[in-house]
Amino acid sequence: MVKWMGAKGKWVKPLLEDTALNSLKYLLMAAALKTSGSFCSTQQQQFLQSTRDLFLHASSHSNFKHCKSKKIIKPAPLRVRATSSKVELDFSDPSWKQKFQEDWERRFNLPSITDIYDLKPRPTTFSLKKNRTLTGDENVDLWNGYVNNDDRALLKVIRYSSPTSAGAECIDPDCSWVEQWVHRAGPRKEIYYEPAEVKAAIVTCGGLCPGLNDVIRQIVFTLETYGVKNIVGIPFGYRGFFEKGLKEMPLSRGLVENINLNGGSFLGVSRGGAKTSEIVDSIQARRIDMLFVLGGNGTHAGANAIHEECRKRKLKVSVVAVPKTIDNDILLMDKTFGFDTAVEEAQRAINSAYIEARSAYHGIGLVKLMGRSSGFIAMHASLSSGQVDVCLIPEVPFTLDGEFGVLRHLEHLLNSKGFCVVCVAEAAGQDLLQKSGATDASGNVILSDIGVHMQQKIKMHFKDIGVPADVKYIDPTYMVRACRANASDAILCTVLGQNAVHGAFAGFSGITSCICNTHYVYLPITEVITASKRVNPNSRMWHRCLTSTGQPDFHSPAIVTA
Repeated sequence: MVKWMGAKGKWVKPLLEDTALNSLKYLLMAAALKTSGSFCSTQQQQFLQSTRDLFLHASSHSNFKHCKSKKIIKPAPLRVRATSSKVELDFSDPSWKQKFQEDWERRFNLPSITDIYDLKPRPTTFSLKKNRTLTGDENVDLWNGYVNNDDRALLKVIRYSSPTSAGAECIDPDCSWVEQWVHRAGPRKEIYYEPAEVKAAIVTCGGLCPGLNDVIRQIVFTLETYGVKNIVGIPFGYRGFFEKGLKEMPLSRGLVENINLNGGSFLGVSRGGAKTSEIVDSIQARRIDMLFVLGGNGTHAGANAIHEECRKRKLKVSVVAVPKTIDNDILLMDKTFGFDTAVEEAQRAINSAYIEARSAYHGIGLVKLMGRSSGFIAMHASLSSGQVDVCLIPEVPFTLDGEFGVLRHLEHLLNSKGFCVVCVAEAAGQDLLQKSGATDASGNVILSDIGVHMQQKIKMHFKDIGVPADVKYIDPTYMVRACRANASDAILCTVLGQNAVHGAFAGFSGITSCICNTHYVYLPITEVITASKRVNPNSRMWHRCLTSTGQPDFHSPAIVTA
């Protein structure tokens, strides 16, 4: 939080007690913000399925404890987002930028097993020289395929001139430019593990997501390129570490060769998990040296807890996460794998709703898309389809009834064009619904069904005003996440999986492999789990969506007068 200190014109950022949030909101002084399918052969498919079932389906299920989810703070419609710091900054001090960057470097420094062990690196076993055809003029020993430990990538590249610029993310009230560097991902010349002695494990947690099999496949391929022979899969998420009867699955290139041609997870998924100490007990008993964890926010929090417990016990274990969520709601990253595929599949549902609505008299197509805490899928699917008249997301409050409500706008659309299409994110409008208070195994609040609620409200409204309306409701929730990854996601999964292995061999732990500002980087898990990433209502992307749909503000009187 920034405070104005009076006549001296002194801006001060107090010391933050919690882990810094990249999307922490700043208050501005009043003058600054006065305005408010598969191609495998049948034989291959049968072999893969029988091998998978042998390991995955040999046990009963039991209850287990879950992690608590973090609260998500709704952002204001107009705000300046700032990158926070744990140091106290006086913006009238000429050296504040240096202090900020020093704190930034400390926060984004990558945890490593060398922090607790005095280890000497060895030359890497990862090399593509053997796959290159020599021309005779090149030096056989010269190959510039490695990433230097001092390589960095810029996290942000836009220089905002004012806090009131669309989507502005400022550190100080003048929106000064401050470079924010993060570690570049990729193979290093030196590694901290003997590949022949490594046992690596892969686990997939949470819900399904397009691309899970692509990442598993690339992790196995890259591990084998380094020379690792002992690779296992942990079945059904964190549950596989502690539930009796669930055995680890040996993995190899031959076994995972074609798993990317299908959706789902070859290893199976589940939510929740045991106590961290129990999981680390299992890791220690299994003599696992590298753990690759594929999952979203909750899974990342679990991975970080495992990393911290391993450090506490002084175990030489690298825990590396790969961000997986179709919701695209993990902080700092351009996107997570599965998101592009989900948007593409969602677009098919929207197209179906469009055809149904246009073919009916006074047709209204209503599509509910996934997005537990953010509206990225709904926003991007609406933009890509070009057929949506109303897009509703959780970050932007709305009302259904009244002069400025959604229902009144639907009346206008039926009068003006004869039909309309509405796209709503699953977490949108939860304030309009009765809350159950129930949670799933991961501790996530089970949302009330905004899709069914809107379907009923629309039908009732038009019946009450005596206007015929034919509502076609489509909920493609499980269709968009159970399919095979598209080309864009497949490439992302390939790189993220490879870089996860490179990061583990470089000795890093407690990190995640991701893409930021179009570059592949490593980030400390602690920096991405502090909150969920959400759509900024003042961003250019949301403005583009509003331009495409042509929708007005659906504000209730309470919101307008606030």
